[in-house]
Amino acid sequence: MRALIQRVKESYVKVDGEVVGKIGKGLNVLLGVGKGDTEDDAKLLANKLLNLRIFEDESGKFNLSLLDVGGEVLVVSQFTLYASVRKGRRPSFEEAERPERAKDLYMHFVDLLRKEGVKVETGIFGAHMEVYILNDGPVTILLDSKDLKRT
Repeated sequence: MRALIQRVKESYVKVDGEVVGKIGKGLNVLLGVGKGDTEDDAKLLANKLLNLRIFEDESGKFNLSLLDVGGEVLVVSQFTLYASVRKGRRPSFEEAERPERAKDLYMHFVDLLRKEGVKVETGIFGAHMEVYILNDGPVTILLDSKDLKRT
């Protein structure tokens, strides 16, 4: 699984002109599910995201996590995180998981965050969405479960 996370002051997602998910201070998460990803990948990413110290303390240092600051999360499905552009000019999405399995893992990831007491909003899986992100910093980090498993 891949998660492109952005520390935000606010973020929201629209489908057909209607806001379907909105957060204040926290993280916007563009989440992609790759072939072979499992519930363990979702758990690994969720744990890293919740505890990653990317919020500033009173000294301006990255010492606080999402849990420490009581932040919120907007999770938006993003299969294009698995785009391959090695050949040709049109991206290939062969490494992205099929939609049915991807949706299950996406929802599992969201549930893991909610179980920790975090306010989580979402887009609509598979819909065409407009995502508004007021990046704070800017701070943008790519998390990849396969990379996190390396020792």
